[in-house]
Amino acid sequence: MPQTLDAVAVRGWCALALDALGRDREAIDAINVYPVADGDTGTNLYLTMESAAQAVEAVFAAYPEPPVYDGVPPVADVVRAMAHGALIGARGNSGTILAQLLRGMAEVVADGGGDLAAALRRASSAAYLAVAHPVEGTVLSVATAAAESAENASGTPAAVAQAAYAGARDALDRTPSQLAALGRAGVVDAGGRGLVTVLGALVQALSGEAPVVRHEARVPVPVKDCPAEAAGAGPAFEVIYLLEADDAAVDRLRGRLDGLGDSLVVVGGDGLWNVHVHVDDAGAAVEAGVEAGRPYRIRITHFEPPAVVQPPREQVQRAVVAVVPGEGLAGLCAEAGATTVLARPGEAPASGELVEAIRRAHAREVVLLPNDAELRHTAAAAVEQARAEGIRVALIPTRAAVQGIAALAVHAPERRFDEDVVAMTAAAGATRHAELAVAERQSWTMAGVCQAGDVLGLIDGDVVVIGHDLADTARTVLDRMLAAGGELVTLVLAADAPPELAALLESHVGKAHLAVDTVVYEGGRQGVPLLIGVE
Repeated sequence: MPQTLDAVAVRGWCALALDALGRDREAIDAINVYPVADGDTGTNLYLTMESAAQAVEAVFAAYPEPPVYDGVPPVADVVRAMAHGALIGARGNSGTILAQLLRGMAEVVADGGGDLAAALRRASSAAYLAVAHPVEGTVLSVATAAAESAENASGTPAAVAQAAYAGARDALDRTPSQLAALGRAGVVDAGGRGLVTVLGALVQALSGEAPVVRHEARVPVPVKDCPAEAAGAGPAFEVIYLLEADDAAVDRLRGRLDGLGDSLVVVGGDGLWNVHVHVDDAGAAVEAGVEAGRPYRIRITHFEPPAVVQPPREQVQRAVVAVVPGEGLAGLCAEAGATTVLARPGEAPASGELVEAIRRAHAREVVLLPNDAELRHTAAAAVEQARAEGIRVALIPTRAAVQGIAALAVHAPERRFDEDVVAMTAAAGATRHAELAVAERQSWTMAGVCQAGDVLGLIDGDVVVIGHDLADTARTVLDRMLAAGGELVTLVLAADAPPELAALLESHVGKAHLAVDTVVYEGGRQGVPLLIGVE
C-alpha cells in the first residue's frame, strides 16, 4: 500500500471514498438539516465522488500496459481528472463544496507539491472562497480543522492524513454548538460528516488501514422530525448548472445570484464552473447564467412543502415501485399498476424519495425497480429504511428502464411474493439494454476518442459505437445486440428524437432479423434520444 500521494494512491482514495460514502449515505441523508432539510446530502456527496472516481479510471484506462508503458499515468493527470470529474458531476450544496475541496488539493499536487498539509490548506481556502456567505459549523469548519491538524503533524503522508482525519472528527463533534439549526435537531453537520468519511478513505489509501470510527454522541434525528423552521424557511428552488464563462463574467454572476437567493456556491476555474444557488425565481437564476456565458446540464429542484396528511387507506397486498427516466414511461408503468419515481435528466432521486414512493404504494409487500446502476446504493438504503418500518421489500437490481419494463410485464400479484420476485428478476436479467447518447465534449471511451456532438452507442453501460448519425448508430447497436439472438426489441424514444426514427428501426429489424418483434414506447423527456432493450 503506498505511503505517498501518487497516482495509485489517488486512484485508491477515490475508490475507497466512493465505497465508504455508499455505506454511509443513508446515515448522512438522515441528519441533513442545514441549509435545507431535504435528506440528500449523502446521496449528493456519493454522486459527486462517483463522477470523480470515473474520471480517474478513464485516465488509467488511457495509459497502455507494459512494454509500451507501465500503465500508471502521471499523478498530475490523475488529480486534475479527479477534480474535473467532481466539478462536472457535483450535486447539491455539499457536492459542490466537495468538488472545490478536491480542486484545491489537486492544484497543489499537480504542481509537483507532495505536501499533503499544503494541499489540504489550499482545499480549505478554496472552499471558503467559493461560498458566498461562509457559515461556521458546516463542512467549511471541518475542512479548516483538518488542514490545521495536518499542518501541525509530522512524519509520513499517512501520518499527516491521520492527523487531518482526527482534526476533522473533533471539529465535526463541535458543529452542533456552532450552528443553531444543528443544535436544535441534535445532529452534526451532514456535509462535515461526509468529509470525515472521505478523509477516512484517504487515511486507508495511504496507510492500508481504515481509521477507527468514533460514533457521534448525539442521536441523529430523522429529517421528517426536525423542527419546522429548519425545513420550511428559505427559497423554493435549488438551481445547479455547469457554466462556460470567463473569470470577469463569473464575478458579475456571483453578485447577481447573491441578490436573488442564498446558499450560493460557485466553484471551478479555467473557463468551466459549477454554479449552485437556492432561489425563488429559478428562471432568473438561469437567465443570469445565460448572460454570463453558456450554461448547460441545468438542474432545477423544487423544495416541496410538507405534504398534507391524508386519511389512512387500506393497504394492498403487493405493489411495484419503479424509477423511470421520462414522463412517457411514468405513464406506461402507472397504467400497469406501478408507483413511479421520475428521474429527471441529470438529477437522480435521493433515497428519501424512494422511501416516500414505497410508503405511497401503501402495500404490505413492495418490489423496487431502480432501473439505473447508479442507484444501487440509494435503492439499498431506501429498502433498509422501508424494512425498518415493517414493509416487506424486495430489490431487483435493474440497471435500465427497459429491464424494468420487462420485469413489470411478468409481474403477477396473485403469485407468492418470492415466486413473483424470481420471475421478475429472471425477465430483467434476460433483457440486454442499450442507449444512444450525444457526447457533450471530447473524451476517451472504450470505443476510442469521441468528439462533442458524436452519437455514442452504449450496450450494457459500455460505449461500443461512435457515430455521427442517430439512425445509423442505432442500427449498428441493434445488429450487435441481435447477433447473440433475441425475440423482442423494445425501443423507448425521447420526445425530441427524430419522428421517423421508430419506423426506420422497426423496418430494419423486420428485414435484417426475421422473427424478431419490435415494440415502441414514447419516453418523453428522458435525457437520451433512445433506449433499447433486447429479450
